[in-house]
Amino acid sequence: MPKKKTSVRREWSKDDVRTLKALAKQKAGVAKIAKTLKRTPGATAAKAHTIGVSLSMQ
Repeated sequence: MPKKKTSVRREWSKDDVRTLKALAKQKAGVAKIAKTLKRTPGATAAKAHTIGVSLSMQ
């Protein structure tokens, strides 16, 4: 049986948070921000919620 891929948690650096806020301000969308940060859309949305940043594209 093939081994299950384990996920490696990475801490959010100040640079990551800065990029998240900048892209959210440009209304880039969760998928694009997640791809830029090399993180999952779920992790990106969770962090945005935690720091109080809206990821609405409207």
